[in-house]
Amino acid sequence: MSDPPEADGRYRAIVVGSGMAGLFAALEASALGPVLLMTKAELHEGSTRHAQGGIAAAIGPDDSTEQHLADTIAAGAGLVDEEMARILVESAPRRIRDLEQYGVSFDSAGEGRAFGREGAHRNARVLHARGDRTGAAITSALARQVERGRVVVREHTLATDVLLEDGETTGVHALDQATGAEQVFESPAVILATGGAGAAFSHTTNPPVATGDGIALAFAAGAEVCDLEFYQFHPTAFRQEGAPPFLISEALRGEGAVLRSVGGEAFMPRYHELADLAPRDVVARAMVAEMRASASDHVWLDCTALGGVDPHERFPGIAAFCRERGIDLRRDPVPVAPAAHYIMGGVRTDSWGRTTVPGLYACGEIAATGVHGANRLASNSLLETVVFAKRAVEHIASGEGGAMARCPESAAFAPAEGAPPDHATVQRLLWEHAGIERSGEGLRAGLEAVAAWGDVERGDSREGHERRWLSVFAELLLTAALRREESRGAHYRTDYPERDDERWARRQVFHRDG
Repeated sequence: MSDPPEADGRYRAIVVGSGMAGLFAALEASALGPVLLMTKAELHEGSTRHAQGGIAAAIGPDDSTEQHLADTIAAGAGLVDEEMARILVESAPRRIRDLEQYGVSFDSAGEGRAFGREGAHRNARVLHARGDRTGAAITSALARQVERGRVVVREHTLATDVLLEDGETTGVHALDQATGAEQVFESPAVILATGGAGAAFSHTTNPPVATGDGIALAFAAGAEVCDLEFYQFHPTAFRQEGAPPFLISEALRGEGAVLRSVGGEAFMPRYHELADLAPRDVVARAMVAEMRASASDHVWLDCTALGGVDPHERFPGIAAFCRERGIDLRRDPVPVAPAAHYIMGGVRTDSWGRTTVPGLYACGEIAATGVHGANRLASNSLLETVVFAKRAVEHIASGEGGAMARCPESAAFAPAEGAPPDHATVQRLLWEHAGIERSGEGLRAGLEAVAAWGDVERGDSREGHERRWLSVFAELLLTAALRREESRGAHYRTDYPERDDERWARRQVFHRDG
């Protein structure tokens, strides 16, 4: 990739992460001056590339931002920040136009855009690109713009610390994975766009790079984190011995696909009025109940009666994946089970993407904006990345600086000093103790296991840093889940199965002790 434009390595902004949030933020910031985009893998890697669903926007003729807002709030189980959610839905039309100007071509129907419907949406408002390859289409278009030389790119470069001076951000300390050399890149503005932490679970739709890096980096720098107990498990991931837990898009159910028990019953009407299009937390728990009742590791997704849609044309990626495993969507049911998918929490940010550390911003899945509450509405995630990436860059351009106000109820947290012996140990621990169903006993057992991990040197390897970051993330999640003695959205406690608004209609915020 290209070399730094200035010999001293100073940039107007540094963006860490190359998913949709990072690419969009880097492109927008490039108008301000030299911008560095660093990623620990290849430019095209990240969770966005694997996104099959779409991007929600109330721009159809029979839709409105008020309806989109109402659906977002309803899905969030009482914890959505309405002001932030309003910014999200009202900004959608402009951000869709931005993406189109960057070369994203959304699917059409006749002379207009095609809109799909997904879980908990009461209107068809989800835009897709290349059918079920929306994420790949968007990242490819944005990456092409980046590669045209508007942004300096450092691939295989791992951010290891956010640099501070007198409490303000001054840049990033990084590791060149190819040479092992340590590097310092200077900037008064750092945007963390590193995605989520799904790779901390043994069953996940996320790629291996999703190890919670940015959450741990921001936390170590003194930024507040919140809502970490709310981890969304996507109901329909492919489940077959020897096959990866490939995402089976919710858009299939939007087109009429039906979940069935291994005995053939369409069971979702027994659990929610929206049946197969109920909120994801409801569907995932219903599937677990059905799997437990039948002693099975999956249920069936019946795609044989889609409403006039050929699944091979509408969902080419999913159809090809299934076909390779002997399944024809037009006649065969698909074995599916829930898998870790998306974290609603992360680094606490305000409406301009600011964290509680001056000069440090976050956007995309890493950011806890409050727009998702306790359970994200389908296809709001891609929208969130561009809305708040744009606002972060606008704030940097304003030169106002500063940080968001600290939460007066933020709790001090001192992470254990150890690290797991390997990645798989974390995955097994969180899937067992902090999965779809949780209990106080299991969460305490998980915390005891984390505390027992030995003090392992990070060394100068990517794997060493990731193990340490995974340890911090796991302990924060387990702690937050143990403290929240209720069930709400994606957080379900078998020992506290009811929602408790009197005690818990609030967000949990943590800061690093000391």
